[in-house]
Amino acid sequence: MNLDSFKESVGSLWDNLAEGWKHLTESASGALTRFKPGEKTDLPAGSEVDDAFYMPSRSWSMLGGDVFEDEKRLVVRLEIPGMEKQDLAIEVRDGALVISGEKRFARENTEGRWRIMQCAYGSFRRSVPLSVEVLADQASATYRNGVLRVELPKAEPAPPKSVNVPVE
Repeated sequence: MNLDSFKESVGSLWDNLAEGWKHLTESASGALTRFKPGEKTDLPAGSEVDDAFYMPSRSWSMLGGDVFEDEKRLVVRLEIPGMEKQDLAIEVRDGALVISGEKRFARENTEGRWRIMQCAYGSFRRSVPLSVEVLADQASATYRNGVLRVELPKAEPAPPKSVNVPVE
């Protein structure tokens, strides 16, 4: 391999890394969600955890989602594993679907220590922009196998209004 070929390979690798990083930051920026410990989160104390990176007040997680649209509805699917459906709140506000809740820590029943703590726990709020007007009062939601599915019927577009403006 000569120097020019090596330079070309390194340049190609750098371009691929840069493109991949750009794609990751653009597509995942909305999915990155902060979790804040609350009264009910029940996280272990720092003295119970050996993980040097354990910071219970700074938990982040990727809550990946999909938005599907057809003629009559929007369907939003959001991955929120480890929760109970009664711990979720869903609302439509300001052109977005807002999902919030609190993921609680489940303690083990035996004595021992936590070696690694990588899961996020606490309260969170995730907002998914909606591309069209929806009938929020007709929305329905299910939560199965860690996936929240919200179906939102589309609102009929209002007919254009014609208003006569008098000239004085």
